[in-house]
Amino acid sequence: MDTIASLFSFITTPVSWVIVQFHKVYGALFGDDTGWAWGLSIVSLVVLIRICLIPLFVKQIKSTRNMQVLQPKMKAIQERYKNDKQRQSEEMMKLYKETGTNPLSSCLPILAQSPFFFALYHVLSSIASGKTIGVIDQPLLDSARQAHIFGAPLAAKFMDSEEKVAALGASLTDVRVVTAIMIVMMSASQFFTQRQLMTKNVDLTVKTPYMQQQKMLMYIFPVIFAVMGINFPVGVLVYWLTTNVWTMGQQMYVINQNPTPGSKAQDQYLGRLLKSVTSHGQVRGRTRRNTVKRIVAKGTDRNDIERKFITGLSKLGLAAQEDGTVAKSDAAVLEAEGGAAPKRHQPKRQTKAKRQTAATHPGAAKDSESTGSESKTSLEKQDASQDKPKTADKPAASGSSRQAKSGQRKGPQRPKHPSKK
Repeated sequence: MDTIASLFSFITTPVSWVIVQFHKVYGALFGDDTGWAWGLSIVSLVVLIRICLIPLFVKQIKSTRNMQVLQPKMKAIQERYKNDKQRQSEEMMKLYKETGTNPLSSCLPILAQSPFFFALYHVLSSIASGKTIGVIDQPLLDSARQAHIFGAPLAAKFMDSEEKVAALGASLTDVRVVTAIMIVMMSASQFFTQRQLMTKNVDLTVKTPYMQQQKMLMYIFPVIFAVMGINFPVGVLVYWLTTNVWTMGQQMYVINQNPTPGSKAQDQYLGRLLKSVTSHGQVRGRTRRNTVKRIVAKGTDRNDIERKFITGLSKLGLAAQEDGTVAKSDAAVLEAEGGAAPKRHQPKRQTKAKRQTAATHPGAAKDSESTGSESKTSLEKQDASQDKPKTADKPAASGSSRQAKSGQRKGPQRPKHPSKK
């Protein structure tokens, strides 16, 4: 621990200074020696750090999504160059460069937070040992040693002996009950955060080893936190529980407002967006307009959920625009003006038998389509037409032949063989 403390000693003084400044504020409200003053100081430190890490968190989200999108391509490269590891690495790096993806970006928030965690751990360990550190002088040290959270001192651990806990003015039972509850809450929040990421914010259409790794981490991380938690002071447990709750809330916000394409969360989000458009007749909010804008820009590359959303807008008589807004579609405008657009009917192509009948019996071209009693009527008309004078029959025949020929192929028709009549 001394080696780790020396590595992060450059940040110990800033961390202790921030805690002392928050302690001055909360001490004026709750009392300098209370657990509320020191506990809320640690919570405020977490909030301040996580606010500073928001840009890294956004970068982490983008990197994670890019990695999910690239999984099929990465798998193809691994299969193609499975016998050439060097070429495989080169193609992977080329793929990362072309897409602007950094695999280490997903670890940036944890890496950036680690120095503050170890600095706080070293500060609390020094308080437990009765040593001044950073800007925490002897009066502040005595005040921190007297602070208890639900009966457990800030510097006490689950594995501490009864004598050490008694020296801090507490009982071993109180310390273990409080630390056990905090460890369970810390592990549960970590599990829930990872679970909602896997069940709601993952593209279900892509099955890759990356998803299996994330599923394994969903169960491994809580176990790691539980094992490590028994060696953490109460103050560090407060820090880690607070940061886990913050991460869980941050993750819920991202899932609800900016879900991964193709995920269950996107289906729920676009469903809520469609209801909002139905109620107000427009896309409200810049974030939602940007979402619609991205869907329109995808064109034919939309996934099933996005196509379902576009279809839902069409049923409402609306069409998504390139700027993220919606407007009445052409069909809806025509209907509002007095009716839908007339449908264009293609002429029905005659069968071969009908074309041959029209060629041999021009007068029956129109009536050959009906059956049963209608065919009987057509025969009567045909007989009546044969009784007419030839002078009147010629124009009708020529007209009928032109009508019959409209459904035939161009050029002279080959007569049918007598044996096939």
